[in-house]
Amino acid sequence: MEIGICSFADLGTHPISGASVSAQQRLENLLEEIVLADELGLDVFAVGEHHRADYAVSSPTTLLAAAAVKTSRIKLSSGVTVLSSEDPVRVFQQFATIDLLSKGRAEILAGRGSFIESFPLFGYNLKDYDALYAEKLEMLVKLNGSEKITWEGKLTQTIPNRGVYPRPFQEKLPIWVAVGGTPESVVRAAEFGLPMTLAIIGGQPAQFRPYANLYRERYLQAGHSAADFQLAINSHTYIAENSQQALDEFYPPYADVMTRIGKERGWPGLSREQYLAGAGPSGALLIGSPQQVVDKILYEHELFGHTRFLAQMSIGALPHKLAMKSIELLGTKVLPQLKKQLQPSSSTQ
Repeated sequence: MEIGICSFADLGTHPISGASVSAQQRLENLLEEIVLADELGLDVFAVGEHHRADYAVSSPTTLLAAAAVKTSRIKLSSGVTVLSSEDPVRVFQQFATIDLLSKGRAEILAGRGSFIESFPLFGYNLKDYDALYAEKLEMLVKLNGSEKITWEGKLTQTIPNRGVYPRPFQEKLPIWVAVGGTPESVVRAAEFGLPMTLAIIGGQPAQFRPYANLYRERYLQAGHSAADFQLAINSHTYIAENSQQALDEFYPPYADVMTRIGKERGWPGLSREQYLAGAGPSGALLIGSPQQVVDKILYEHELFGHTRFLAQMSIGALPHKLAMKSIELLGTKVLPQLKKQLQPSSSTQ
């Protein structure tokens, strides 16, 4: 199993200390996190795209290009590219450029996004939400497969047998599909034969097992090789030396973010009791000591048989030093145990 990190480069003010960080400092911190993950031998680092005041990254490709020249081995992915409001040609060209800079370490994680701010910014209509994504994903896959493309678009441009450059360092860019719980997206990824990332940020992981089963079933039915099957799980994660320390350090910034977003969407705030339940043995939060996080990842692996795990840990105004320590523990304590326990017996490697 590959082990990696996903970050949205959150901004904010810590609800207890009152400390905040500028966008410039947050981006500098993010690059330090990626470099540390690379040095520790983690497999992948994904950077999200948002167009809101509470996140520092609207252009993952810019950050990933900077990271490409500061790292040597880690895979560099978006997390996600909001494909519905992007031009697939530019997405392909930008990631091909990152792939050249990194000598073959770029990946695209394409999704519809968890927020909608990019649609009015770039002139798209929300009524076309799903149609835009479906058409643009198909276009991106075709761009990736051939140097020249002939394409008749409905919601995208028409391209009459044009070359798209530069081409990536790899023969093809790995394109993953991000899914938050929409069966149509699961089926779309499976039929294209694209690897899928399933985000589990609430509830219980066991509730998401039908999505993984549907993906695996439709993937094989479409005639794709079981040897190429890839599935990632993305979970909110925080690691400290012991359980109580992890729970206490992570709760203030995490609850602040989840309560704020919840109010936007008509949900109640996150209570301490709900937080603790989520961090329990069957909950969706991976918060605790290194051993507790290992145990939770192994539990999820029993449910999903996934080939990649992404830890989303620098959430809200979490202090940079705590984020760096959590990454360090992921790389030095969690990663070696998981590699030892899963690699020999995994049927998906």
